[in-house]
Amino acid sequence: MNMFQFAFMQNALFVSICISVLCPCIGIFLVLRRYSMIGDTLSHASLAGVTLGLLSGQSPLLGAFIFTAISGALIEWLRSYFKKFTDLILSIVLALSVGTAITIISSGKLNANADSFMFGSILTVSHSDMILVLILSLLSVLTLILLYNQLLYIAYDEEAARVAGVRVRLINYIFSILVAAAISVSIRVVGVLVLSSMIALPVATALQLGKGFRPTLLFSILFSFIDIMLGLVLSYYLNVAPGGFSALVSVAVLLLVIAGKRLGMALRSRRSAAA
Repeated sequence: MNMFQFAFMQNALFVSICISVLCPCIGIFLVLRRYSMIGDTLSHASLAGVTLGLLSGQSPLLGAFIFTAISGALIEWLRSYFKKFTDLILSIVLALSVGTAITIISSGKLNANADSFMFGSILTVSHSDMILVLILSLLSVLTLILLYNQLLYIAYDEEAARVAGVRVRLINYIFSILVAAAISVSIRVVGVLVLSSMIALPVATALQLGKGFRPTLLFSILFSFIDIMLGLVLSYYLNVAPGGFSALVSVAVLLLVIAGKRLGMALRSRRSAAA
């Protein structure tokens, strides 16, 4: 039986394709700036947005986007006060977001279950979610294209970019919104607990190939697509949460690429020694 004959699987497939493109586009800039833990912090912040959305009777994805964008802007604002303590900033935002989420969930006032957002559920992707995902994805990719050069400059040397006249602070705030969009797009299928792996691990895998920035970005998207599609398909037949299984697949792909790289280096060394 074809799994994609079901409407919920078609919805999940659509969202998964958006995730596989958007997450590595955001993740590569986070990884190059050594900010991958910010993605993890904001993914947990999205749970507070989900609970606020459910509490107010609004779209949980919209709530996740708004709260995560605010949290990202808060991280950027706090950087001016804790310049040498980035980990402390993340602890502050994590305490705010997780505290908010736990307080709302434990209050018993939610009319819906937030567990599906923690672990990911292909059954919960609705048509309205798909429309919101499409809008956020298109706006994010368009913004990335428009700010590509500035973001690349900032990723490699923020101080040099500031000296060169790049509006670093403004672009950092915009980038925070882009991260929020990527997280809110992904949360339905992937889930909060492993969302950061979809942002960082495909990029980590692509970096093993030792290519330039653009090839690394393209390979990141390719690996992301492989991770998420395999996770989605196999989780359906194994009857497990797609988010967690996609994370396991992404780790497995990373290990395979590392093993292939080491094997290739060993073979080249033997050929050089034989010559």
